[in-house]
Amino acid sequence: MRILVIEDNEDLAANIIEFLSVRGHVVDSATDGVTGLHLAVVHNFDAIVLDLMLPGIDGLALCDRLRGEADKQTPILMLTARDTIDDKLAGFASGADDYLIKPFSLLELEARLAALGNRGPRRSTHQLKAGELSLNLDTWQAEREGQQLSLTPTALRLLEVLLRASPKLVRRAELEAAIWGDHPPDSEALRTHIHALRAAIDKPFAKAMLQTVPTMGYRLIDPDGS
Repeated sequence: MRILVIEDNEDLAANIIEFLSVRGHVVDSATDGVTGLHLAVVHNFDAIVLDLMLPGIDGLALCDRLRGEADKQTPILMLTARDTIDDKLAGFASGADDYLIKPFSLLELEARLAALGNRGPRRSTHQLKAGELSLNLDTWQAEREGQQLSLTPTALRLLEVLLRASPKLVRRAELEAAIWGDHPPDSEALRTHIHALRAAIDKPFAKAMLQTVPTMGYRLIDPDGS
């Protein structure tokens, strides 16, 4: 994998870079947000390791600009010492795909990056639909009622899995396996990604489509279906 590490702690950055390089990855790095954003925009990486607290531009703003202004969908693993649900939601809302709390295992870091790198959008010649909600698998663009939706790569993958099953229930374990494979993150990760997906596909509209089935999983329904 080609990986960009944006981390201002020089000791931590050096440990990450050395570990990943020894494991066969190609690693570029930046120690501030401005340089990191530039590298992320002008080069193509398989994944980005992004610290939350950075000089110049912080991780949240960098992530938001990368997804918005630059329209880059490179998978992003955010590193931070902040571990509250609100902090995680803020990271996912800015466009991050995964969240790793410091201190962490370098083996886990590599496993998370591998899962992100293997999760790229699949090409196809058709759309998935449920009612007025659709996902074009050629452009990887989601729409509801003709309105384009802004979704992170993880949210798009969740939407794909839910649309393929719709209106059937998809169990939590199935969703976690589809997104993270054999390396599921902490127990709150799926819930926070579902929260972000619901905010994008349901909150701006009159009727909800994403249903939670307590203790079991989630399903997408057509609220206007018979």
